[in-house]
Amino acid sequence: MKKAMKFVVALGLVAIMGVSVIGCGGNGGNDAVDTTEVVDNDDANVEETGETDDGADVATGDQTVGVSMPTQDLQRWNQDGANVQEQLQEAGFNVDLQFANNDVGTQVNQIENMIAAGVDVLVIASIDGGALGTVLGQAKDAGIPVIAYDRLIMGTDAVSYYTTFDNYGVGQVQGQFIADALNLANEDGPFNIELFTGDPGDNNAHLFFNGALGILQPFIDDGTLVVQSGQTTFEQAATADWSPENAQNRMEAIIASHYADGTVLHAVLCSNDSTAQGVIQALRTNYTLPAGADWPVITGQDCDIANVPLILEGYQSMSIFKDTRALASAAVEMVQAILSGGTVPVNDTEQYDNGVIVVPTYLLGVESVTIDNWVEWLIDTEYYTWDQLGVNESDWR
Repeated sequence: MKKAMKFVVALGLVAIMGVSVIGCGGNGGNDAVDTTEVVDNDDANVEETGETDDGADVATGDQTVGVSMPTQDLQRWNQDGANVQEQLQEAGFNVDLQFANNDVGTQVNQIENMIAAGVDVLVIASIDGGALGTVLGQAKDAGIPVIAYDRLIMGTDAVSYYTTFDNYGVGQVQGQFIADALNLANEDGPFNIELFTGDPGDNNAHLFFNGALGILQPFIDDGTLVVQSGQTTFEQAATADWSPENAQNRMEAIIASHYADGTVLHAVLCSNDSTAQGVIQALRTNYTLPAGADWPVITGQDCDIANVPLILEGYQSMSIFKDTRALASAAVEMVQAILSGGTVPVNDTEQYDNGVIVVPTYLLGVESVTIDNWVEWLIDTEYYTWDQLGVNESDWR
């Protein structure tokens, strides 16, 4: 089956300027690196096609890709699983797609079963990036290449490649949005802010948090920003399982202790949309907006269907758009190249150190979505339809 797998990645503040292509043998791909070619790209959009001169877009129909996703509880992972499965099948591969219900033991068992069944490649979005070393050692022994999908798998040399968005850059965009919205560079403050990030076992949560604090920490240090709760470390800001309920419970406790007396809350850094959902619910239920105060600036990520109305109603200020169709396409192109013995597209061979090796990576960019540009990014790109969002087109066109 011959099909061009195309994707276009819209880059917001991050422009990818080059693509390295690593030659891959057909025996597993963990150790063989034959050539690296850097291709200049002066456009802010990166377009890749699965059609290559060495036939990397052709699957024989008897090759199986094991796809391990963390959970079906969040919209994000349902979309990723469906996108990866659909694009792999369109490229002619058999697909074994499994969701692990946010349970590490379940994910390990599912991966073990995929290895025992003799899959040709594993694509894994880990629950806990540090918990898969042993089972991936089995994959390496069996000659099965492993692609880490969106979340870097830590502490093992059994990871062949990684494809993800610029997750540190995600945090930077969120932090800069808050800085600009509050005009921190020109105002003395103080402005009150609270910090919410994701699950401690997700390496991306650390990157989001560190990226945002890279922008916001100087303002915290000089007193322009004040975290009234005092909860400023990653461990204090983390949200187990990225759960909206956990975020809501923590925000309710913070409101009761620090904002029930009329103290104004100016901003909440939320690393993704599910934590933003919980924070917003807590605020709508328990926070009395002081007279003359504006609703807090609240960030998010993923542009979940449930959060788009929150943006349109003014409760959520922004969300990071990460086109998961493009991420799926990047993973599929890696699979095609690996199994054909072709060239695997990567554009970062320096940053993503998992503690054992630096994992060759294909990095995609992101875009900040607000009430001012959401139609352009979510409707015009056909990521959602008007009906999916329950929004009347005539109200926005």
